[in-house]
Amino acid sequence: LLMRGMGSLAMLILFLWLKPPVAFLGATVPDQIVNAHILFNILILVAGLPLAGLVYRASEKIVALGTKPAPGEALDVVELSALNDSALDVPSQALANATREVVRVCETVEIMLKRIIELYESADADKIKALAALDDRVDKKHAAIKLYLAKVTKNPLSEDEALRCQELIGACVKLEQVGDIIVRNMLVHVRKKLERGLEFTPEGWRELCAFHASVLANARLAFNVLVSRDPETARQLVLEKDRLRDREKETSASHFVRLRDGTAKSVETSSIHLDTIRDLKQINSLLASMAYPVLEERGLLTGSRLKAG
Repeated sequence: LLMRGMGSLAMLILFLWLKPPVAFLGATVPDQIVNAHILFNILILVAGLPLAGLVYRASEKIVALGTKPAPGEALDVVELSALNDSALDVPSQALANATREVVRVCETVEIMLKRIIELYESADADKIKALAALDDRVDKKHAAIKLYLAKVTKNPLSEDEALRCQELIGACVKLEQVGDIIVRNMLVHVRKKLERGLEFTPEGWRELCAFHASVLANARLAFNVLVSRDPETARQLVLEKDRLRDREKETSASHFVRLRDGTAKSVETSSIHLDTIRDLKQINSLLASMAYPVLEERGLLTGSRLKAG
């Protein structure tokens, strides 16, 4: 269409400028019209062959001008921040803003935690790069939140506000550490498994997935505690930490049974399996510790253990 349009315009200009005789096209007007149309199509065909690549690229650029960005792409370009400096003089509002931003970090960490187990099963360079990019986002937000909360502390704070400020800083640090474990430890295991073409045994893979599912569920509890500060949810989170410790012992015992039996895949993937369990347990401990400030306020915690009763 672009070729025909440009060709029609060029022919019209040439016709008006040169005013060539049209008798050679036919004896009658209808014949001249038909033959002119045929001649025009032949000229377009001859000219179009060498110019096809150029016209195609020009068409792509014209179409792209009218293409609206996808919603996801638009959001990636403009990422909103809740850290509004105009609220710094009102600590309650500033802390609410910081809480919103920490929740966004929670959401990013949850995405990372969900994706990492998927990479153990099916990974490629693009997926690995995308996960690492999420960790960069966590690091940037972590730095911005700490700086914002440092500004908040320059104003007089009530005791509750000061405690909340420390709680948010602590949560942000733990979330950044979780992101680092996923990228610096677990992603290394993924690359090792991918490069060596290793496979878990069906039993070992089921155990890893079940263990990961427990950690992911506890992560969601931790994020809820951060927002709601509900003591019962905080208590449940610490109890789940103890249950996960018992589950780790069971998983490790099952793995060593497979090693003792000489299962080839278990031998090949042993270090990856055990290191992944260790990393997930460390992530769970970091997330569970987000419940400690809530429990300490109510005298329900001794060290990192729940008080009896």
